[in-house]
Amino acid sequence: MRNDTLRQDQTQSFIDLGNRLADTSQAILRGYYRRKLAILDKADESPVTQADRECESTLRKLIAETFPDHGIIGEEFGTERGDADFIWVLDPLDGTRAFITGRPLFGTLIALLHHDKPVMGVINMPILGDRWIGAKDRATTLNGEACTIRSCASLSSAYLSTVSPQAFPNAEAFGKFETLRHQVKSASYGGDCYQYGMVATGFIDIVVEANLGIYDFLSLVPIIEGAGGIITDWQGKPLIRTSGDKVIACGDRRLHAEALPLLAG
Repeated sequence: MRNDTLRQDQTQSFIDLGNRLADTSQAILRGYYRRKLAILDKADESPVTQADRECESTLRKLIAETFPDHGIIGEEFGTERGDADFIWVLDPLDGTRAFITGRPLFGTLIALLHHDKPVMGVINMPILGDRWIGAKDRATTLNGEACTIRSCASLSSAYLSTVSPQAFPNAEAFGKFETLRHQVKSASYGGDCYQYGMVATGFIDIVVEANLGIYDFLSLVPIIEGAGGIITDWQGKPLIRTSGDKVIACGDRRLHAEALPLLAG
């Protein structure tokens, strides 16, 4: 029988590397922030810069030096050792559009999977100086202090966020979001990974997004759950390596139960 249990010292070694990776990415991204950079468009028409690529390649080297038997999946450079028990999933610059337009709401996302399930995650905001760390069976921290979600029992009292109404991939997904939006107290837009940090810290109640890659959300799972919240796909299934592109994160599980039927139907 496969053992999915992690020792406390093992978990701490992963958190230590997560912090080193975040420190490294922070230094690189700060160095490029508000500098004029060449911007390339990827196949999906999303932008990428030298900062994204330098950051990811540097993080990959650190992981390989520290845990050479671990796998790596990154947004910019694909998969290495994809059959490993432990796999790091990297989004070196989540919020490239914010970055290239000089706004500080971009971050680095770092996840560690064990048998394809997220067991550790980091959101690092290099300009704002905020860092969330979540790990299996541990409380989520923001800058070293435990943080928790806000109690919110109903959509009518909820603050909702999504990166952009234009980010939904088709009319059906957008229509479901609109149905949900009309049920909440207030909706706001933008923030990329920062939105999820605000769920874990109790300032946003619900985030709904679609058209994501696994590097956009797997790091968020231990962070949201360790703060007392819940994050799933639109069918209510746990987020793992093989999950699709749609995510809902809620601070309060009662809110998730009310919102999910509007998205899953």
